[in-house]
Amino acid sequence: MPSRHRYLFTYDIADDKRRNQVFKTLRDNGDHAQFSVFFCDLNPREFAELQGILIRAIDQRKDQILILDLGTAARDQVLEPTCLGVPYTPPVRVQIV
Repeated sequence: MPSRHRYLFTYDIADDKRRNQVFKTLRDNGDHAQFSVFFCDLNPREFAELQGILIRAIDQRKDQILILDLGTAARDQVLEPTCLGVPYTPPVRVQIV
């Protein structure tokens, strides 16, 4: 089974409609950290699919999405970014069965 990686997505989208579409797509696939910053834990197939959706959502002449691969997304690995000002509080995920 391919390992999941944690990615940091950040974007600068010129148009409100496209920005909202990118926001909703990333929100459905990861954790919203700041205005235009998301953390997503994805396997290679999910990453490729998400990239395809995002590339179709933006105007490549006006918009930009930056993606950083932060490495393996191990469940026991805790993401603790250095914060200046208001502390980062990761979302709490619960599974309801």
